[in-house]
Amino acid sequence: MKEKEKFYAILHNIRSCYNVGSIFRIADAVSIDKLYLTGYTPSPDENQKIAKTALGAENYVQYEKIKNLKKLIEKLKMEGVKIVALETTKDALLYFNFLPKFPLALIVGNEVRGIDQRTLKKCDLILKIPMTGKKESLNVAVAFAIVAYYIRVKTKFKKFFEDNK
Repeated sequence: MKEKEKFYAILHNIRSCYNVGSIFRIADAVSIDKLYLTGYTPSPDENQKIAKTALGAENYVQYEKIKNLKKLIEKLKMEGVKIVALETTKDALLYFNFLPKFPLALIVGNEVRGIDQRTLKKCDLILKIPMTGKKESLNVAVAFAIVAYYIRVKTKFKKFFEDNK
C-alpha cells in the first residue's frame, strides 16, 4: 500500500484480551497497516488468550507495543498522520459523515472509561457511533469494526459510492 494511504489503529488501555484478539481479526479483515498497543493493552507476546479470538490474525497483523500514547501521537503527527478518536462525546462527528484522508490512525480506548480528555485534545477529529437504545456505547471491538469497515469501504470503494449516489 502506498505510504500516503496507510491506515493504523491505536488500542489504548484495552483490558480484555478477547477484545484485543477480536480487534486483531478485524484489523486483518480491513487491512490495517499496523496496530499500536499502548498503555496496558496486552500484546499477543504477553498473553496467549489473545490468540483464542484472533484465530491466527495476530500472526499477520503488524503490531507494536508502546507504553506512552502521548509520544506515539506526537511521532505520528510529525509523520503527517491524522489522529482520529472513536469516542461518545457530544461534539463528535457521526462516523458516517467522516471523509477519511490518509495516512490515518484510529484510536479506541478503555472498555469502561474510553479515551481521556487530554488525549482527545491531541486528536485531529473525534468520531462517534449514534446510539438509539438505553446504553450509550458499544463493545470496543464492535465499535472498532463498524468504523474501521466504514473507513475502508469509503476509500476502497469510493468510485462505487460516487457512481451510485
